[in-house]
Amino acid sequence: MVHLVFCWVVVVCSSAQLHRPEEEEVSLVPTQRDAKGQYLFDLICHHLNLLEKDYFGIRYVDPDKQRHWLEFSKSIAKQIKSQPPFTMCLRVKFYPPDPAALKEEITRYLVFLQIKRDLYHGRLLCKTSDAALLAAYILQAEIGDYDPGKHPEGYSSKFQFFPKHSERLERRIADIHKTELIGQSPDTSELNFLQKAQMLETYGIDPHPCKDVSGNPAFLAFTPFGFTVLQGNRRIHFLNWDEVTKLKFEAKTFHVYANQKEDKKIILTYFAPTPEACKHLLEKSSQVRTVSSSNLFFKGSRFRYSGRVAKEVMEQSAKIKRDPPEIHRAGLVPSRSCPSITHGPRLTSVPRTRRRAVHISIME
Repeated sequence: MVHLVFCWVVVVCSSAQLHRPEEEEVSLVPTQRDAKGQYLFDLICHHLNLLEKDYFGIRYVDPDKQRHWLEFSKSIAKQIKSQPPFTMCLRVKFYPPDPAALKEEITRYLVFLQIKRDLYHGRLLCKTSDAALLAAYILQAEIGDYDPGKHPEGYSSKFQFFPKHSERLERRIADIHKTELIGQSPDTSELNFLQKAQMLETYGIDPHPCKDVSGNPAFLAFTPFGFTVLQGNRRIHFLNWDEVTKLKFEAKTFHVYANQKEDKKIILTYFAPTPEACKHLLEKSSQVRTVSSSNLFFKGSRFRYSGRVAKEVMEQSAKIKRDPPEIHRAGLVPSRSCPSITHGPRLTSVPRTRRRAVHISIME
């Protein structure tokens, strides 16, 4: 019997802001053509020594530039229409409402990398004072305490924390790093970063481009707390999940029905670029809503979420009993054995076999 094989490249969320993007090839992943998404996801989690898996997923982009989450119960080949090799990304799929409640440091570290990436790509919007503090936490986590012998004037400008920022903001970041964060370990700085980020309005958003009824560009996003609409750099609508009564799509049109205080009923209507994008929008919203352990009627989609809800995830995490796995961070902390500052986490090695090996690309 002849087995058809194909290959993929998995991109692990990594340091997004330093010097230059790099790719570190670890090994190669061939497998049988009927392999399901769960196989690949389990393989990656094994490499990362990750047990709290429910917050993560694998994302890929189709030939029409539409982003999708890989469905674990289906064959990879049937989901991806492009030609191999396929490129997919390990990403945070469900942002934890309280990152401090995560059981293991490795999970918090990967969530930290994702949110740092959100900040770099302009998805985590915040005022300047918050931006300076977040960037200073990143700096402390990656290079440790300020050392005038190692960090010359203007050292913070070597780091790219945001899509763009001013020299004044760079100076403020350096001031906080020099004076307010001395002595913080990498895991403490990362936890402080997460606790600050979770308080922001745009925490955990996955923005989907669309247009409103007047033709103005907007972004729709779903968070553990509710439905958000962004225009420009500000949030113009936020509906708590308890207020949302129905989501519906028809071709490229997406409707949100909600009841607010004093029985005020509202309907928000937006237009996605394509019917496929609109369907993807509904499936994403249903996933976020259902994993938050609530009920909501989704008209126009046959999607059904089959994973654990938030309470079950936390209960499962509480059962983890093991020595914490070693984390090789991306920074230059002297007390740790670390790879280049431009790389993400080093992965645990997996024995090679004749039937399969693993290729994981750590890149931005």
